[in-house]
Order: sequence, then structure tokens, then C-alpha cells
Amino acid sequence: MGVARDKVFYSSPDGKVILINDDYLNTSLKESTVDLVVTSPPYNVDVKYEGYTDNIPYEKYLEFTEKWLRKTRNLLKPDGRICLNIPLDKSKGRDGEGFQSVYADVVEIAKRVGLKYFSTIVWNEGNISRRTAWGSYSSASAPYVIAPVEVIVLLYKDRWKKGRKGKSDVTPEEFKEWTLGLWTFQGETKRVDHPAPFPVELPKRCIKLFSYTDDVVLDPFVGSGTTLIAARLLGRKAVGVDISKEYCELAKQRLMNAVMGL
Repeated sequence: MGVARDKVFYSSPDGKVILINDDYLNTSLKESTVDLVVTSPPYNVDVKYEGYTDNIPYEKYLEFTEKWLRKTRNLLKPDGRICLNIPLDKSKGRDGEGFQSVYADVVEIAKRVGLKYFSTIVWNEGNISRRTAWGSYSSASAPYVIAPVEVIVLLYKDRWKKGRKGKSDVTPEEFKEWTLGLWTFQGETKRVDHPAPFPVELPKRCIKLFSYTDDVVLDPFVGSGTTLIAARLLGRKAVGVDISKEYCELAKQRLMNAVMGL
């Protein structure tokens, strides 16, 4: 991908997985080289990340979203795809902003920067038991309606159909199950030193369903490294970027532990 070597935090022995410690917006990557992006950007709900302020005004958050999506579009091949894990809406974070239609706003921005919309997967995390905000309880005064789901938006650059034949590793059973737009599995339950990890099942499904075995996978907000782990275990080439050196170290250790013995 034409990665600047001085920014490389870790490279796997076979060179197929590269981890970059840098601000994604400033990272120098070669355009039109990425087959699939699987990522979960900061949600702007005041999560305590290392190296990033997750509580900026909503309009600033949307401006940031437009910048990184525009850059990402340029990195995609003509048949490149994005699996974007974001919340359906936002009900917490910066004081005074109230509820925000994150999903609708991000999809609109994606189309504005030239990406095309394909579909949306609804991810049922099964976390309704953790709900504590009701608004007005047992009253019509001001009830809060909060869906215990997230979404995975499927976007692409110029064409959805891949331009070449390659090897797929998704099984017929997985294909039939995963092409239904409702995925039900638990969020991350294992303790890692990151405030918002997602489970390996999410990138695993996206990678197997939407990429060939030798494709290049990118995660612009790599965090604890889950996308890189899934990509490496599935034989893809992968690049991850994170602004935090601490999270890069965490991702490196998790990646090395996950692939030990391969």
C-alpha cells in the first residue's frame, strides 16, 4: 500500500499485516489499493480513549466523519467496499445536544463524498439488560426509545460486483445466514485495555462475506486490533492505523498472541 516505513509500528514476519501509529487523516497510503475497509470509528459519546477526545460538538464530529470517509474513498479500489460499524443514533455525550440521528447523518455524508450505499446490517448485541435510561418511567411524559442494536453500513466506491474472480472462504451455511441483514451475537465480553472493543465475530463475518482470501483489508481506527486479528487468521493482507501508541502496543500484543502457532 505504499506505507511510509517510519510510521510502521509493527509488521508481521510475512509482511502481510502492518500496524501504523499515526493520525489516519495524515497517514500516507497509496490510493486505489484497498479491497475492504472494516472499522468502527469513535462514536462521540464521551468514551475515554487514549489520544482522542470523544466528546466534540456534533457538527464537528460530522466534519471529522466527512474528512476520513473522503480519504477512505480515495484509498479504495474501484470495486472496494466498506463495512462501517456505527450506532443507530446517539443519546449521550456532549451536554445539551440531545438525541442525534447518527446512522442517517453518516450515510448522507458517505454519499456526499462519492461513496455509494448498498445495504445495512443490523447487529443485535443482546445488551438490553444494561439499559438504565428511561426518560419518564411508566409515563407518556417523556419516554426514551432506545434500540439495543448497532448497524453495519455497507458502502462501495464505484461498483459493488468485484472486478475479478478470486477465492472465497465463506461456507454455504455462513453465506445463507450472514446475507440476512440481522446479525445476533454478543458484544465483546473479554477484558482488554481498550474502552470500546468489538468482538472478532464482527470483522470475521465482514471479511469472509465481502472479500477474497488475498484481498487487502484496512481499519483506519484499529484500536485493540480486532480487525487485524480477524484478517490475519483468515489469510488476508491487512493494514491498521491508530493515533494512540498505547493502543498500537495493545493491538500488536493481541495480534502476536492470536496468531501464535500459525
